[in-house]
Amino acid sequence: MPDDSDRVEPPELDPNEVLYVDDDRFAADNVAIVTGAASGIGRATAFALAANGLTVVGTDVDEAGLDGTAERVADCDLDGRVATVAADLTDADEIAALVDAAADEGTVKYLANVAGLQHVDPIEAFPAERFDRLQDVMVRAPFLLAKECLPHMRASEDGTGCVGNMASVHGHYVTSDKVAYNVAKFGIRGLTQSIAAEGDGSVRSFSVSTGYVKTPLVTDQIPDTAEQRGISVDEVVEDVMLGQSRASEMMTPLEVGNLFVFGFSKHAGHLNGGDLTVDGGMTLTYE
Repeated sequence: MPDDSDRVEPPELDPNEVLYVDDDRFAADNVAIVTGAASGIGRATAFALAANGLTVVGTDVDEAGLDGTAERVADCDLDGRVATVAADLTDADEIAALVDAAADEGTVKYLANVAGLQHVDPIEAFPAERFDRLQDVMVRAPFLLAKECLPHMRASEDGTGCVGNMASVHGHYVTSDKVAYNVAKFGIRGLTQSIAAEGDGSVRSFSVSTGYVKTPLVTDQIPDTAEQRGISVDEVVEDVMLGQSRASEMMTPLEVGNLFVFGFSKHAGHLNGGDLTVDGGMTLTYE
């Protein structure tokens, strides 16, 4: 059994671990916008899409982290590249400017809404301003980004495009002390289905639901969860994060990034409004 540090720290992004797809639309003149691209799943998704030859416009408030993502892609000499645009997803004007900047890089065909936040508190103690911020970043911003991107997708040469949204097992069932996150993840699934309903089959959407992934968002909440539940950090890893799963290890960010590669590809033509639930059996099995 690996030690706890190995179990929660993400491995370095490796081109050999990327899902490569033969798809004519995965080309340098087509652009994928990826939010939360400075770290975690966002960085891994940007990496995987660039490895498949797309031009990626990665965005985040963390400019240093964005630079690190672009540098990792450049160091690996991938077929695609990452351009970075720092933006605050709570600001509608910055969202519009982000999409305009992406359109300057090529044809906007793909949008991966990955950026996420977390706050752990019971409902009675949950700060309203934190609740609002989580909704702004994880529901309102994906809506505004889709609103800005859809016209570009419809106006592209073949009129196609795809929006992928990072949901969660917490968009299927909830755990205590994470009310804002739970509500946001149910909301992003509703947005996904709304885009599909209005996409006329040409512009698709899908969501991705995983259990716990080796990202800073997860590792940073371990001490808070331990304190809230009155248990040890080890017990959080064993009982909370892996306890319901049939898997013995958390997913890596790149494994999640590969789900976006598949979802955007021609092989997912009938994935429209649906959710890729890849959670190690967390939600649909029991002992």
